[in-house]
Amino acid sequence: MVSFVIPVYNEKESIESFYKELIKVVPQINKNYEIIFIDDGSTDDSLKLLKLIATKNSHVRLYSFRRNLGKSEALTYGFIKAKGDYIITLDADLQDKPSEINKLYKKAKSGSDLVCGWRRFRQDKKKSIFISKIFNSLMEIFFNLNIHDYNCGLKVYSKEAAKNLRLYGGLHRFIPLLVYQQGFNVDEVEVEHQKRKYGKSKYGFSKLWKDLPDIFSILFITKYRKRPLHFFGVAGGIFILIGLIILIDLTIQHFMGYAISRRPILFFGMVFVLAGFQLFFTGFLADLMINIAHEPQLLDERGMHYPIKYSSD
Repeated sequence: MVSFVIPVYNEKESIESFYKELIKVVPQINKNYEIIFIDDGSTDDSLKLLKLIATKNSHVRLYSFRRNLGKSEALTYGFIKAKGDYIITLDADLQDKPSEINKLYKKAKSGSDLVCGWRRFRQDKKKSIFISKIFNSLMEIFFNLNIHDYNCGLKVYSKEAAKNLRLYGGLHRFIPLLVYQQGFNVDEVEVEHQKRKYGKSKYGFSKLWKDLPDIFSILFITKYRKRPLHFFGVAGGIFILIGLIILIDLTIQHFMGYAISRRPILFFGMVFVLAGFQLFFTGFLADLMINIAHEPQLLDERGMHYPIKYSSD
């Protein structure tokens, strides 16, 4: 069985055209399928149109949040509800063509746990392409996973890879890395990309400033989540070392007869030492908490954490 998970947020212009394109492709991939639409608190007529689609096709399942939670939460809830051995995601704006799905699906069946679409010739505004290139370049610098296009909405997951993801905030932009860090195989396939015909892009230059802190968050989560002392301890040690060098130098100058009490560098030396000890003990306490506490469970099957307004189940 194959599950299609489609997050939707204010896409009333494209939903009907998208569904017509998708339903042409689905039987070619697998006749045993389900299409899961996650309405992420749309304020237009998206939910109304999705309800009409669900009444016409028994394979369509629909869930709607009472408010906008974000793409990460929409995908996670879709993964929880999905029953297929393979889970396929794509956006409803029709920039990623449903006809390209089969390329990724064949690659996934050959053994890849996650296959990402690569929009090599991306048909977006120059600013969006520029922002995307900066983001992908930063990811290549910080991490070892060589993926050209992290944020393409068209992806095919194995059931195990999708079910092990717990996305929130902006983590949907880092899905290939999160899957890779859990030991799954990640690959990519070049796909055709179309110009936007419907609606407006929900990303601008503000996306770049949102991505930067997320990159540092994901760096910490993937490398130091279970060993925070390795991060805070090293940072604290560097601060302490700098502070001690300053204080030792001032102590030597004091014994040589120089006045040091009014020198600003004395204050900086003390601050570095205190900040270093604070960082070290922060990491120490975080390590203790991780060892004492049990690993948090993934969201339960009932989706208790989600404010569901409508469900077709």
